Amino acid sequence: MMDVILTVSKFIGLMVIVTGVVQYTNYFTQLVLATIQLMSSGKAARPDALWRRYSDTVPPIAILVPAFNEEKTIVESLSSLMAMQYPNYEVVIINDGSSDGTLDVLIKAFGLKKTSRLYSPLAPHEPIRAIYRSPHQKRIVVIDKANGGKSDALNAGINVSRAPLFCCVDADSVLEPDALLRTVKPFMEDPERTVAVGGTVRIANGSIIRNGQILKVQLPKKLLPLLQTVEYLRAFLMTRLAWSQLNTVLIISGAFGLFRRDAVLQVGGYSLGTVGEDMELVVKLHRDLRERKQDYRIKFIPEPVCWTEAPETLEVLRNQRTRWQRGTLETFERHGKMAFNPRYGLVGVIGFGNILISDVIGPVVDAIGYILFPILAITGTLPLDYFLAYVAVTSGFGLAISVGSLALEEAQLRRVPKASDLALLTGICILENLGYRQLNSLWRIRGGLQYLQKSQSWGVMTRKGFTSY
Repeated sequence: MMDVILTVSKFIGLMVIVTGVVQYTNYFTQLVLATIQLMSSGKAARPDALWRRYSDTVPPIAILVPAFNEEKTIVESLSSLMAMQYPNYEVVIINDGSSDGTLDVLIKAFGLKKTSRLYSPLAPHEPIRAIYRSPHQKRIVVIDKANGGKSDALNAGINVSRAPLFCCVDADSVLEPDALLRTVKPFMEDPERTVAVGGTVRIANGSIIRNGQILKVQLPKKLLPLLQTVEYLRAFLMTRLAWSQLNTVLIISGAFGLFRRDAVLQVGGYSLGTVGEDMELVVKLHRDLRERKQDYRIKFIPEPVCWTEAPETLEVLRNQRTRWQRGTLETFERHGKMAFNPRYGLVGVIGFGNILISDVIGPVVDAIGYILFPILAITGTLPLDYFLAYVAVTSGFGLAISVGSLALEEAQLRRVPKASDLALLTGICILENLGYRQLNSLWRIRGGLQYLQKSQSWGVMTRKGFTSY
């Protein structure tokens, strides 16, 4: 029996090592692709140059902001959206049956009055109770509806809006003034093929924000948001930029993305009954366009920035990460036929292959490795130097990828304000490999278990509000 256990343990250990090699090779490839793209794209255009070039020809945009119990941040967010450097847009706030004072705060802050507006129920959603307009701020539209979840709220916003493009923005987020002008650029340069564009999401904790404007960029003062700052750098600047070059971007963050309205309505709007609506919509667009054999582009560009409030407690962060994992697994289940299917080109082979390795198999294999290898080392089954070599290699690769992403950001975008901040983030790159990364793997396992239980809970997501920073 002991021989059998030993053989099985060695086989599982080998699987852990092989999967790890594949994952880190994948990350290294992403870093190389992102570096090539940033180095070849040159310096980002100044906002005034973009305005002179595009302001007379840009299409109208509807900014959709789903809000559920967002009374602490909604006025700040809306204030930032009203200051956008874009000539033709409206802001549609969708109050999704909030149980707090979200609607009352909006009515008081902007003097909202009930109005009527014709719309077609092209995408499914819960009933709309009322539509409000501001007599002083003509760009503002507020939809008050029965609670149905984020997808449901966004569908209501799509139906009521009239612009050919819509931009989804979370209510706890602040856009930089030139974000829309930068995000619309691919639609201007390639209007026939461009279907969706995502921008960068960054951590707002620690920065000084007043009246919806970023007055001073600063790093978070607490450890958890600092760890997430490194994560976001790696996820956006490296991963999504790399996959954008291959037209295999499978997620545009629900916090900030620009879409063609007709293409989204073609696939029925956002799918209901999923907590990963942002990823599921992008995958659904890929699938529909591939099946109809249309030439298209879904892109990520790093220059437009959305600032968002990151969780500061382990409980809230755990809820967020388990929900993200459930959403990924739900999307993989719904569109699993795309995996390694040549009908879907690189999206199926590379995009879904990456999901399978990194998000479906990866968390399980990682967790097994974290538990199995120490046991084997303690019992003497695995030589201690082998175990230490495994820890050093995995931590070293993780550190190299994180530091590489940070170096790439500083070389091309220069969003980190001070040299001391760079030094601090480099230290965080080391620290995240010593417990935080492992904790995330366990949360993803928890998300997988919730997925098997068909849970649709979002968990508690406490907001401090931007004025707290």
